[in-house]
Amino acid sequence: MFSSLFAHIARYVVLTPAEVALLEGYLSHQRLARHDFLLVEGQVCLASYFVLQGCLRTYFLADDGTEQTTQLSAENNWVTDYTSLDTGTPAQYFIRAVEPTDVVVFSQRVQDEVLQLLPKLERYFRLLLQRSTAAAQFRVKLLFSLSGDARYHLFTKALPGVVQQVPPHMLVPAATRVHEVLGSVAKPLAYARA
Repeated sequence: MFSSLFAHIARYVVLTPAEVALLEGYLSHQRLARHDFLLVEGQVCLASYFVLQGCLRTYFLADDGTEQTTQLSAENNWVTDYTSLDTGTPAQYFIRAVEPTDVVVFSQRVQDEVLQLLPKLERYFRLLLQRSTAAAQFRVKLLFSLSGDARYHLFTKALPGVVQQVPPHMLVPAATRVHEVLGSVAKPLAYARA
């Protein structure tokens, strides 16, 4: 059931069959229907989630009530509200299934124990954090240096699989703000799909 997670881990560190079996004992599976919430703003986040199949959208509500997408997590990606998970404070984000989605649940209450038993996973998560931080830095640079239109086109070129999974009204905020490009780019894209 967790084979894609173990394949993902194997890209960074090598676990023995005994280590894989040990880790598997600490993991659980959760299936979400389209539009189900994995996390709701205000709840305390209790786990990290690895997407086996499907797609999740992380977003927050802006002051004007609009949903602002901060992350799209397709297959082979981790997602959580890291601040809530780390501090035990209420989540600032919603995490919701864009389509039927299966995730691996790695509970916060066992993470320290697992990382002590399997120190190789510390390296795995450190390498993922480095890549994630580099991507976040690049995204901030793009926010300051490219127009909304240019960011949207770059996003759709870099992640064509996600573009096929996510409706334009959810996709556009992930690349930029809706009002900047929805009329000029997303609507023609929607018509082209029809």
